[in-house]
Formats: sequence, structure tokens, C-alpha cells
Amino acid sequence: MAMASTEGPRTAGLVLAAGSSRRLGRPKQLLPYRGRTLLDQVLDTARTCAFHQLLCALGGGAGDVREQVDLTGVEVVENLNYGSGCSSSIAVALAAVDPRTDVLVLLLGDQPGVRAATVATLLAGRGDSAFAVCRYADGRGHPFAFGRAAFGELAALHGDKAVWKLLDGDAAGVAEVPIAGPAPLDVDTWEDYAAVLAAEGATA
Repeated sequence: MAMASTEGPRTAGLVLAAGSSRRLGRPKQLLPYRGRTLLDQVLDTARTCAFHQLLCALGGGAGDVREQVDLTGVEVVENLNYGSGCSSSIAVALAAVDPRTDVLVLLLGDQPGVRAATVATLLAGRGDSAFAVCRYADGRGHPFAFGRAAFGELAALHGDKAVWKLLDGDAAGVAEVPIAGPAPLDVDTWEDYAAVLAAEGATA
């Protein structure tokens, strides 16, 4: 895994991959993607982001994910309460984040179109803001970055859309970092999966 520089803020990356994939009927983390899996693609990108620490939250299908996905260089945290939404995964992961961490970057385990350059741009454009999001041509989207001042609020969240509500509640304090092009697609349905493959020119 790429190691971060000792200069600048200490960053941790958290890949959220604990969903139960109810609409798909099988773990979306393990969907075929470029000869491997969807989650492999996301973790490969995360490894190139020069995080000081890389975590991945697992929940639904955790056993199969551990068997089939390359987790080299990744600290896995397992969320037994994954059915209550992604905020529970964030809370579990925050307990494992290195206490020296200054910034936490959230990445979605079902969004393979995010590039390391996007993460670098987000971090460079965050400034001193507690919250930072990507501003794509079609609106705000992941990845998100949170300064240490926001960790307490993140840990106290409940529900699946709680992070968005937190950002909406402090809109004036959110840094929106311009990213060229539309927001990368994520996968919730088979139609989403087909669209992701088409958009990325990928194969199953």
C-alpha cells in the first residue's frame, strides 16, 4: 500500500462496504468487475491515495468478502449492526481510526469510478473546513472528507442518510470542491451495475 508523506495532515481512508445488497439479492461487493470484484477496484484506488491508514467496513456477506477480496494493507472493521445504515459503519470505524488522524475520507465500496486524483483534489481543496464534498457537474457527491473537529458528530449519527443530513444542516460550513464531469455511479440495482460497466467501459 502506498505510504503517505509525513508532511501535512494525517489522513485515514474509510471504504464503506457493509451493505446487505437487498435489492440485488447477492453481495454487490463481489460483483465481477474487470476480472476481479467491485470492491477490489475501490480498494485498489484507495491504496494509491497515500492514506496514512486505510480501513474498510464490512457487514453483510463479510465472510465471503474476506475470502474473495484482496484486503492486503487494509484494516477491516466489521459492523454487526449494518442493517441500521452506513452511519453505524462510520461509528465502528471511528473507534479504530488512529488517534493522530486529522482527516477522514469516506469512499463508497460500490463506486468504482472514483479516481485517486479526485481524492487528492478533494483534500487539497478542503482547506481548514470540517466538512468537504465533491462538487461534480451534476451535483454534490462522494468521496467526502471530514476534519477531526467533525469526528464527534460523525460518531453520533444514526440512519442511512445521516451523513447527508449532517452536511445539509451545516451547508455554510461545507467546502464544495469542484471536480470535472458527472458524479461516478454507484450500484444499488442490476440496472445500476449495467450502467457502471457501460460508463467505465468495464467488463464483468
